[in-house]
Formats: sequence, structure tokens, C-alpha cells
Amino acid sequence: MADVYLPSTLPPLFPGLPRRIELDAPTVDDAIRQIDERWPGFRDRLVEGGPAIRPHIHFYVDQERAGLGTRLEPRSRVDVIAAISGG
Repeated sequence: MADVYLPSTLPPLFPGLPRRIELDAPTVDDAIRQIDERWPGFRDRLVEGGPAIRPHIHFYVDQERAGLGTRLEPRSRVDVIAAISGG
């Protein structure tokens, strides 16, 4: 099972969503879809039409930059990072 770590900005938008989720998914995209099945609208926060990862979101799998098609191993760590902006 891969461990998915979410930024602190997402759980407040989806009641009951933990910051860490264990999933059995073959790719990053499949992991996002599984979370979206339980918390509808989750995918829309991370992925835009195309599909493509939203510009302010970054995925890392085992500390390497990842895309939607990146394969997950049973013990992979997936970090979802939301860019911080300010002025």
C-alpha cells in the first residue's frame, strides 16, 4: 500500500479527509481517483482538464517529481505539495 501525504490545506475542505491515506493504487492518477470516490470534488482541486496537474500542485513519489502516470510501488510515499504564494 502506498502512503499518500496531503497538504494541510485540503482536509478542511473535505470533512473526514486525513492528511495521510494508505492506498493500493498502480499510479498517482489512480490514487487521486480513489480518494475522489470517497471525497467527491477532491480530484478537481488537484487536476484540471486534459487531464493535467494544476500548476500550483506538485506530486513527489519517493522524493522524485511525479506526474499522473507515475507508477506506485506497494511501499511508495506520495507527497502532494501545494505551492505557497504571497505578495
